[in-house]
Amino acid sequence: MGFGYDWGMAHKDLFLNERRVMLEVHLRGRGVVDPRVLRAMEAVPREVFVPAEYRHQAYTDGPLPIGMGQTISQPYIVGLMTQELRIDGTCDVLEIGTGCGYQTAVLCRLARRVYTMERIAELSAAARENLGRLGAANVEFRVGDGSAGWPVERTFERIMVTAALPSLPQVITEQLAEGGRVVAPVGGASTQELIVAERRRGRMVERHLCGCRFVRLIGEHGFSQ
Repeated sequence: MGFGYDWGMAHKDLFLNERRVMLEVHLRGRGVVDPRVLRAMEAVPREVFVPAEYRHQAYTDGPLPIGMGQTISQPYIVGLMTQELRIDGTCDVLEIGTGCGYQTAVLCRLARRVYTMERIAELSAAARENLGRLGAANVEFRVGDGSAGWPVERTFERIMVTAALPSLPQVITEQLAEGGRVVAPVGGASTQELIVAERRRGRMVERHLCGCRFVRLIGEHGFSQ
């Protein structure tokens, strides 16, 4: 969904073997088996979102620097978080932490529309350019404090947080629709637990997925620095 041009398929030959290893070993081999998620990650060309000096490592299963002290998450974590959100084509998704836009592009393949927040204007602009090159039309970008949620009052069926939070802020969970899901890394500045939480009859019910390590989400309801 949301792509006017299938860039991933057109350029598949350049990273064909690396992409196959990502899908079969790093994703399927570790439990990311949702066929829609796998198709989305096969179609989105990860190399487009990686700085030139790291492009040869685009499909290795690890994070890579993207500038401004930020990283692109490892493919397994992208796949796991996306699978746990259980997105379908009726979902509006809030993404907090646009970064280079890779996770955004994967979400755009699955969701009705993606609303993405990034505090660093230069990264947001680069992500907008990357998504524009792929023809993604179902995405809206904002620059601001993602720890405070989307700046316009509304709710979302799904929320993904792609940077570490000390706890899941109420201001974010209040933007989650009834029956909706949020996936986020929660914990200390150096290590966190990846959690999935659902809104059930107005209450948040949490489940822990695994340990993880993300850059910190800086903001009023995140980390101070």
